[in-house]
Amino acid sequence: MSMNPGQWQKHLAGDRMAPVYLLVGEELLVLEAADAVRAMARRLGYAEREVLEADSRFDWDDLARASAGLSLFATQRLLDLRLAGGKAGKDGGAAITEFVGNPPPDTTLLITATEWSSKHDAAWTKNVDKAGIQIIFNAPRPHEWTQWIGARLASRGVQATPDAVAMLAERVEGNLLAAAQEVDKLVVLAGDRRLDADTLESLVADSARFDAFKLTDAAFAGEGGRALRILAGLRAEGEELIVLMGWMVNQLQLALRLANARDFASQARAERLWPAREQLFRKALRRAPREHWLACLARAARIDRMAKGRQQGDPWLEAERLVAAIAEPRAATAFA
Repeated sequence: MSMNPGQWQKHLAGDRMAPVYLLVGEELLVLEAADAVRAMARRLGYAEREVLEADSRFDWDDLARASAGLSLFATQRLLDLRLAGGKAGKDGGAAITEFVGNPPPDTTLLITATEWSSKHDAAWTKNVDKAGIQIIFNAPRPHEWTQWIGARLASRGVQATPDAVAMLAERVEGNLLAAAQEVDKLVVLAGDRRLDADTLESLVADSARFDAFKLTDAAFAGEGGRALRILAGLRAEGEELIVLMGWMVNQLQLALRLANARDFASQARAERLWPAREQLFRKALRRAPREHWLACLARAARIDRMAKGRQQGDPWLEAERLVAAIAEPRAATAFA
């Protein structure tokens, strides 16, 4: 069964889960929808969850074993199947079809895939659609951006005027992750104020905290050119590098904790990351191993000492090199 956004929100507030969910499409939206399903499961008493990472080495018999296994505590269970590449293959399609054909009692299967197109449609997806809920999450189309941003602000308790929403839509230029990040930051910065165009402009222009957010977010998003432009603009405006490096060190320490974690999702929850920021770091950590982030953190500490006059060197030049290395790990040769 396919659902529109209104039907989906109504379902999430209900008191009965479907036997199977297939959530596919735009990565950020899929991850947020999956979080909502997991929250619904917890609310309805699903005390057990098993994560199955269906990569190229995955044994699809594990799905059958997981669905056939008895709950340790005779409770409801959620099987969390992450479908790498969006394709189940012959064995995976057969395993999923078998599950949805005779779903075990007190067990729900959640399937997520963040790489998806019409080419991924197969017999097993049609079987899932018949047995449960299938939703394809697409980024808003150009004429939908203003409505999407307004709805997202409202869902987080921010009252925004149409001109403020239009201004924000123009600033993010159709970038879904950037839009989500900007909304999340405005929730913090706006507080209880009604967000009109003047307030939005002042928050963007006058808040050093907002500028630091923009710098680190651009770097961790892999947008090196944009991050360097932000850094140059901050320098031209007379911003203190020490303040910026304090936030940079904070975010690199966070990246390192996430890189060291056995379970990224659990650590992200412990860090109380917004979904958009969780996705930001998830993508960043895919670009480089733990050792890279450790080297970046060491470089940031040296830049901080330079900025405070405790070590020789040009701190702004080194900050540029650090930002480039965070955005593009191959630029880490700049450390030499």
